[in-house]
Amino acid sequence: MDLRPFITYLEHLNELRQVDEADPDLEIGAITELSDERNGPALLFVHIKGYPPGYRIVTNLIATPRRLAAALGFPAAILNVELVRLIKDKFKELKSVPPVYVTKGPITENVYREGEVDLFKLPVPKWHEYDGGRYLGTGDMVIMKDPEAGWVNVGTYRVQLHDRNTVGLYVSPGKQGRIISQKYWSKGKSCPVAVAFGAHPLVWLPSFLFSPWGVEEYGVAGALLGEPLQVIRGEYTGLPIPAHAEIVIEGDCPPPEVESRKEGPFGEWTGYYASGTRNEPIIKVKRIMHRNDPIIMGAPPLKPPGSGVATYVLRASNIWSQLEQLGIPGIKGVWQMRAGGSHYLNVIAIEQKYAGHAKQVGMAATSVPAGAFQSRFVIVVDEDIDPTNDEDVLWALATRCDPATTIEIVAGCWSSALDPTISPERKAKGDTTNSRAIMLACRPYHWKKDFPKVNRASDELRNRVMNKWGYLWPAANSG
Repeated sequence: MDLRPFITYLEHLNELRQVDEADPDLEIGAITELSDERNGPALLFVHIKGYPPGYRIVTNLIATPRRLAAALGFPAAILNVELVRLIKDKFKELKSVPPVYVTKGPITENVYREGEVDLFKLPVPKWHEYDGGRYLGTGDMVIMKDPEAGWVNVGTYRVQLHDRNTVGLYVSPGKQGRIISQKYWSKGKSCPVAVAFGAHPLVWLPSFLFSPWGVEEYGVAGALLGEPLQVIRGEYTGLPIPAHAEIVIEGDCPPPEVESRKEGPFGEWTGYYASGTRNEPIIKVKRIMHRNDPIIMGAPPLKPPGSGVATYVLRASNIWSQLEQLGIPGIKGVWQMRAGGSHYLNVIAIEQKYAGHAKQVGMAATSVPAGAFQSRFVIVVDEDIDPTNDEDVLWALATRCDPATTIEIVAGCWSSALDPTISPERKAKGDTTNSRAIMLACRPYHWKKDFPKVNRASDELRNRVMNKWGYLWPAANSG
């Protein structure tokens, strides 16, 4: 449950590089972006410019299939839809393991209270050139407790540094953290909040998955770890805090009408600065705890296909799992086309079992929790199409989708201010809905047996030829 042994493990796998003396003002963000584009290693920034030795930042931690597989304990050679399938099956078998309270942990090595709090001591990066400030919270865990039911929610939301003891908190409408905080605000109360910056990937992952309302992410983390997550009780908020986290803040999030500040702009996963600058809630920080030589975990959103494979793979597995939970048969693979970011282009491969099956899958995929937020296109293809192969998917779309009869448009769907197609006027009115296109790129069910055959050599013939003539393509043969 500790980030540091995992970093050491990545170093052992030759999946980590140290970077000396990089500037947190844009350089660290640009290095992270360039490395991600090249499927480079995880990066550990040390001796950060302008800060004392000991403060560190890690980025691109699970940004490739190999590193995500390493975190989950899967073979490194498992890729694409098989990795999605393995993760889906793993999560289906999980049984919640509640956390256990301990009296102290590495996070209590340094504790600062009230007037001692100074967030400017941390090397908080400015990740993108046009960001409105420095962002401490990208790879974070925002911890809240529902005031009515008493369950603890952990979500990944963006956190901007405002001053020595104030940070901004942006949570999209409809997200669980927003709903919980509004319960406090509706009674004129501040919402107690703790935020962890830096945790083992298996502790962090559940915080950005779409768990059902009331499901505690700490229980999912414990199930992934195979043991209860150790937590301490926050001195100020009473909230459970991961005992092995790197840095944690505690404080109050007052109702926005009481106090809010300009937040953003921030370069988001859509590839745009779409949400602009608005007044957003803040957290007044009352406590800060950190380990010796603390590590900030950075997971800055990048223009697609950036932002790391973990987001795409995990959300695809989430959609697949939720479709199966609805009892829909015949799902053969789910993928998110990386060019569309981690929401916009969802592809589902099915073996059609009955008339209307493809449309049922498309409608369901745009409605289940993991597919409902800020999606744009759902493409349903036959089982002979590899959903992870963009060319395969586009070929199916070009040859099996009749625009007049197999595209459905659904309006008024759940989106957010991050959506670049929503006008400033609509955003100002609080209208952050969008439309969805459900595109059925399948052979028509009622005459699929008569649909023209594909002019591709059979697998049997291809294998026979490769065995005999494979020397013609040594690179392909060796791979």
